[in-house]
Amino acid sequence: MWCNYLITIDLYYFTFFSIMFNYLPPLPSLKGILRQNTYSSFVVKFSFGCLVLGSPFGGRKGAKSYSMKILLLGSGGREHAFAWKMAQSPLCEKLYIAPGNAGTCQFGENVSIGVNDFAAIEKFVLANKVEMVVVGPEDPLVNGIYDYFLANESLSKIPVIGPSKLGAQLEGSKAFSKVFMLKHGIPTAIYQEFSAHNLDAGLDYIEHQTLPIVLKADGLAAGKGVLICQTKEEAKAELREMIANAKFGKASSKVVIEQFLKGIEFSVFVLTDGINYKILPQAKDYKRIGEGDTGLNTGGMGCISPVPFVDEALMKKVEERVIIPTIKGLQKDKITYKGFIYIGFMQTELPNGQVEPFVIEYNCRMGDPETEIVFPRIKSDLVKHFVALAEGELQNEVIEIDPRAAATVIVASGGYPEDYQKGKEITGIDAVKDSIVFHAGTKAEGGKILTNGGRVLAVTSYGKTITEAVATSNAAIEKINFEGKYYRKDIGYEFKGTPGV
Repeated sequence: MWCNYLITIDLYYFTFFSIMFNYLPPLPSLKGILRQNTYSSFVVKFSFGCLVLGSPFGGRKGAKSYSMKILLLGSGGREHAFAWKMAQSPLCEKLYIAPGNAGTCQFGENVSIGVNDFAAIEKFVLANKVEMVVVGPEDPLVNGIYDYFLANESLSKIPVIGPSKLGAQLEGSKAFSKVFMLKHGIPTAIYQEFSAHNLDAGLDYIEHQTLPIVLKADGLAAGKGVLICQTKEEAKAELREMIANAKFGKASSKVVIEQFLKGIEFSVFVLTDGINYKILPQAKDYKRIGEGDTGLNTGGMGCISPVPFVDEALMKKVEERVIIPTIKGLQKDKITYKGFIYIGFMQTELPNGQVEPFVIEYNCRMGDPETEIVFPRIKSDLVKHFVALAEGELQNEVIEIDPRAAATVIVASGGYPEDYQKGKEITGIDAVKDSIVFHAGTKAEGGKILTNGGRVLAVTSYGKTITEAVATSNAAIEKINFEGKYYRKDIGYEFKGTPGV
């Protein structure tokens, strides 16, 4: 009969016991134990002369449960979806959201700190013994919050889920991302970049391009920095406006002129530690304000997942031609990347009739409203995946995907994406039972929920088909009211009638 002894030993005696018994296997998460500096003891089980150590991060057989305080940065629908998902994890003891919105406070404590106020974030993290920081929006990543933590001795052991400042340049600079793609053989549109010193060359370049012509501000421009010009005269005028007259501020001091790719867009999301990666559910969003994809561009009026035309063969091309070269490129270029890569694709038909995926853009974070549909389709523990990423053990994780279809429909303020009013009282959210209502542009004031942005709510529903999921979201939105409410009723319209959709 084998004897089993459950012995709790103090971390300080760990070295003594490991030498004494000489059976202790390597502990990949020891760095995590020391890094967190929270648990000073752990459970060791002797069984038939073997020592099995329980990691405080969990995930192993016999492991001791562990929970931590987490700070989430951001205030939109994306961050509400993060909070909703992360709060479900037993590894999340306490969730703070800075600054958050009227919805995020359901799952944690909102903190009045701006996402780019690194000094205030540092003070809060240390005062509240925060053990992980998750970054929602792109601005703090491009501004170097990962590097800020790494360079600060008191913060350097706290994992930041997001890439380094250099890694964030995949989104922060269109020119940087284009150079990266060409260098590593990743399929993308032909391009040239221009600035004030060669503006005339840019105007001449336009003269020799086929229509339409795509102009992209190099830097972050709040989703407004991409123009599709239908005439050469329009393209030249816009190029002058962007560079000479700073149409998008510093973001358009450099402009990428790009070949127009015709096709259908879709998005793929990857979680990576810079070496290993996991592919999350794909999505397709709808940017135009009007039904039938008409009118002005927006930040996104809805999305669907899975995408009907993204089959196994297409995903194989995406992985082999884009995802793997991207991860290898980060390694070759010595770019630290521990977070999400959001890859925007265009499925384009080539002159030879073949249909191939081309990369339109990289983003260094999850999308919005895509997060509101991707996270509800992930059944596994998101915080556990983050811990594995921080520990260098992402390769051991399994992302469990809900097989159901899902649809997210955005409820917007009247007038969006142009001028709109804020401060309108929202009612009826509590009446929604069959959908998830994520807050985007909202605030709580005087016991009421008020509109506080152009995109106000994101309503997500499951269904056996995309059509069913969209219908459920639309029905839920009809129960919600505020002055000027607007939403597209046709999300997923081009797939109606498709078998199984």
